[in-house]
Amino acid sequence: MNLKPVPAAYNADLKITSLGSKIGDPVSAADFPQIQLRFRNDRWAASVGLADLSDAAWLAHFGRFEPLPGNLPEPLALRYHGHQFRNYNPEIGDGRGFLFAQMRDGAGRLMDLGTKGSGTTPYSRGGDGRLTLKGGVREILATEMLEALGVETSKSFSLIETGEALVRGDEPSPTRSAVLVRLSHSHIRIGTFQRIAFERDEAMMRDLVRYCMTFLYNNLSDATDPAALLHLAVERIADQAAAFMVAGFVHGVLNTDNINITGESFDYGPWRFTPFWDPHFTAAYFDEYGLYAFGRQAETMHWNLGQLAVALRLICDAPPLIEALERFPALFQSRLVTRFLWRLGITSRGQETDRALVEASERAMIHGRIAVDTFFHAHRGGRTDRQVSEGEAYDSFLEQLSSYESAAGDHPYWQGQEACSLLIDEVEGIWDAIAGSDNWTLLNRKISAIRQMGEALALD
Repeated sequence: MNLKPVPAAYNADLKITSLGSKIGDPVSAADFPQIQLRFRNDRWAASVGLADLSDAAWLAHFGRFEPLPGNLPEPLALRYHGHQFRNYNPEIGDGRGFLFAQMRDGAGRLMDLGTKGSGTTPYSRGGDGRLTLKGGVREILATEMLEALGVETSKSFSLIETGEALVRGDEPSPTRSAVLVRLSHSHIRIGTFQRIAFERDEAMMRDLVRYCMTFLYNNLSDATDPAALLHLAVERIADQAAAFMVAGFVHGVLNTDNINITGESFDYGPWRFTPFWDPHFTAAYFDEYGLYAFGRQAETMHWNLGQLAVALRLICDAPPLIEALERFPALFQSRLVTRFLWRLGITSRGQETDRALVEASERAMIHGRIAVDTFFHAHRGGRTDRQVSEGEAYDSFLEQLSSYESAAGDHPYWQGQEACSLLIDEVEGIWDAIAGSDNWTLLNRKISAIRQMGEALALD
């Protein structure tokens, strides 16, 4: 479902500078006491021409943040606002990260290298600008699993341990520190537009629309049309919401500053994969009212797109923006069905029949308390495995599934007895091995298992 890395030569392309000084503030990285390489993603480094860097050069660029050739001479802490749990906050921005570089990948896309945990910025609001090593490990796991499950996501590019003892109020402290580098198709957020609307800067809003249409969507014919941009964002973000559901994923903090304009998932804090198809399952302990629960993510993303439309009202009339927003529910449902069939490895039999199968699948998982990953693995390619569950809802699902033809590729992964999953107990166990004895074996083994699953799914 998502793009695969295509090797390319390094090609710096600083399009962000076309937006002038209002898009962000030049900053410097923290001077870390030590830099120890813990993870480098050579699969995706090859896509931007950086896989051949020696470890020493990698550390210099992604631990000391020496500029890449022809790239930004100084990192930029990007400016934005955002609704956080639907409360507007004009005091945010890149508080512990920055945009480090831009380049083209092998698919011709403009790509960003951004950071998390690289030090304080003008938007740190009293924070230390750092990232825990555990937070970095968790983000690697999230992005690897989501990529394998076909979700458009940022890629964990580099993780370097930095030798500081961090104090956090919600986990055992002091704890180890790290700096993470992400590879993303832009860091322009809904919150970026909200800040410009807040400042009533019409010229900057027009420039940002043109930037997104030209460099992120490669749409030159509608490059100045805000409504056209909203239509594209609605399409991408509806698909993102569907992708989360079919992956069984709960982002946890779907604030408008965490929604990328191109529908690419990023910024993983209190994420989780739901054990069961439970619409009420939440990832963040502080989400007391379930605003970002598993089953409410599509509603949330639609609401967030509404805030983008409000921001675009600065330079656009309401009717064409409303028209774009009204497309979201049908697009989400359509993409949910498409992605559901893809993960089951079956061929469509028509919209009405497919939708009925998805509804039957949801009922079977809910009534049978079937683990999400087990459900998809057991029934891949239309297999009717009656050992997974029982009951009327499950029998109804199997009856409907039996009429579908397989579209699944042949890969040894499907012959395994257990599905690859990533529930919270395993994540904690991987971290405990690192924290307790500096044992990275479980992490590396899990990444390999996830990538094997991704290879199997990518055959379709």
